[in-house]
Amino acid sequence: MGKSHSADLRQRVVTMVSAGQSCRAAARHFAISDSSAIKLMQRHERTGTIAPARQGRPPGSGKLSPYRDFLVAQVEAKPDITMPELARRLEKEHAIIIPPSSLSRFLILQGFTYKKTADGSGTRT
Repeated sequence: MGKSHSADLRQRVVTMVSAGQSCRAAARHFAISDSSAIKLMQRHERTGTIAPARQGRPPGSGKLSPYRDFLVAQVEAKPDITMPELARRLEKEHAIIIPPSSLSRFLILQGFTYKKTADGSGTRT
């Protein structure tokens, strides 16, 4: 994803266009793309704000969200379950194929951590 322009630059573009310059002239003056200036002015007219829109997917709308309860129950029932094993169970029970790394990231977001024990094996807590 691209990085948003600073609030200072956004304000200067809006001020210049409000003073009578065109969006394209303001874009050239501040060395940004014409599209950025035009979209900034459209957003300013539509919402009244120059703050950038939120980027990325909204939280809780991922592919694994509907299976949260199943995954948490599996990990709580067997804390030392491996991610490949959990992926196979998810595929067997719900016919959804997910890479083990995605399961690990999902469980970390759910508050689970991976702790190693003294004997070198690990368990999820």
